[in-house]
Amino acid sequence: MSRKRRVFLTGATGNWGRRVLREFAGRADRFDVVALVLPTRRERAAIAEFADLPNLRVVWGDLTDYDAVERCVRGSDYVLHVGAIVSPQADDQPELTHRVNVGGARNIIRAVQAQADPGATSVVMIGSVAETGDRNPPHHWGRVGDPLRVSQFDEYGQSKIISERALVESGLPRWVWLRQTGIFHSGMLEIRDAIMTHVPFAGVMEWATAEDSARLLANICEDGVPEHFWGRVYNIGGGEAWRLTNWEMLVRLGTTLGVKDIRRWYDRDWFATRNFHGQWYTDSDELEALVPFRQDTVDDALARAVRACPRSVRLAGRIPATVVKNLVIGPLTRQPRGTMAWIRADDDARIRAYFGSRADWEAIGDWSTFRIPAPDRSPRLLDHGYDESKDPAAWTDDDFAAAADFRGGELLSENLPAGDVAAPLRWRCADGHEFTGSPRLVLTAGHWCPDCVRDPAGYAKQAVANRFLAQVEPTS
Repeated sequence: MSRKRRVFLTGATGNWGRRVLREFAGRADRFDVVALVLPTRRERAAIAEFADLPNLRVVWGDLTDYDAVERCVRGSDYVLHVGAIVSPQADDQPELTHRVNVGGARNIIRAVQAQADPGATSVVMIGSVAETGDRNPPHHWGRVGDPLRVSQFDEYGQSKIISERALVESGLPRWVWLRQTGIFHSGMLEIRDAIMTHVPFAGVMEWATAEDSARLLANICEDGVPEHFWGRVYNIGGGEAWRLTNWEMLVRLGTTLGVKDIRRWYDRDWFATRNFHGQWYTDSDELEALVPFRQDTVDDALARAVRACPRSVRLAGRIPATVVKNLVIGPLTRQPRGTMAWIRADDDARIRAYFGSRADWEAIGDWSTFRIPAPDRSPRLLDHGYDESKDPAAWTDDDFAAAADFRGGELLSENLPAGDVAAPLRWRCADGHEFTGSPRLVLTAGHWCPDCVRDPAGYAKQAVANRFLAQVEPTS
């Protein structure tokens, strides 16, 4: 009998992480799990659910503590790095977010590099659809390699771009980066936070459930995963059935709770019209083909969410709509991160980011002029600025120079060996920033200047010279 494999899991107490543990609970004959868990009251309570799991060992510690991370990495066959500080907390505490999200990723990379055989540990890290930011129609179809452009005030997305760069350029023999989409979990119906007002009705998302996503991570650790799966960046998405507009999702959530007309809960102008994130993917089926994981339907997931939520939530449809609107949702919009708090405070920076201008907000109108969003369902591909039909093993200076020119910059490295996708090349962007990045990072993963990507308010100005970025800049 072959020995059991050891999996080091971070983020075990989150919505996704708990589902991963439940997956491995059913695979105890093949896997042992080491979970790094913060020794706080909340995390202790969450992990207590798995006290009887025979194949789980809990290590109390912190992702920012290299020694704790290295102890967990040591002897592990797989690292599943799910843990992170996410929005809205991430946006409220940017310094902590970068210390945990970026520092944690770097600690894991360093710890694997420190092992006698780094190639014996396969590293799976999680990114986000937030890395590509606002992709409202008509720019709503996307794939890996499209421009990275985080929405304004989104420190979570920024932290994931930095972490992704660190992993892709790490030199580790076996790694993969998975950009997670909107993750549907059983607590969705209970979310009460002003961040809900940031979501444009006309935006889109290709959702995936926490259960399917957990199945994906566990399946990556099983036999049969092809070798060419490794060393790449992928989008996680639920596929065609999960490609919904934000309006469709809002209506379906409301219908599940017995709400006959969701519009009676809200004023139309409470919701942002831009500066969120979400795409429909042209390439998400590729991950499913390599590591099959999709089982959930939208109806099944909604039914599961209803069963999990408190009775008070299940009866929401019976509560008079005016009560919900005036005593529940209305006050949310006026919380510090709510859109109506910005309007009341005349917060020009956020009003411009989320609405375009105050005049644009005032022109939104009421429900009488609302039209149900119907974005184009025909997939569209962006130009990545080089010949994508060419085998990367045959890439030359000409291919790299063409990609740089398309981005308004130039390739500084010369006399490069053909086919080395991991070579640390030197580039210059249109604003004169010089930086290092491999062909794999720039051409296939969509990265460009690390300084410019940190300036979301300046993306429109950057797009004047950067044709690559200009393809997804809003026209109004």
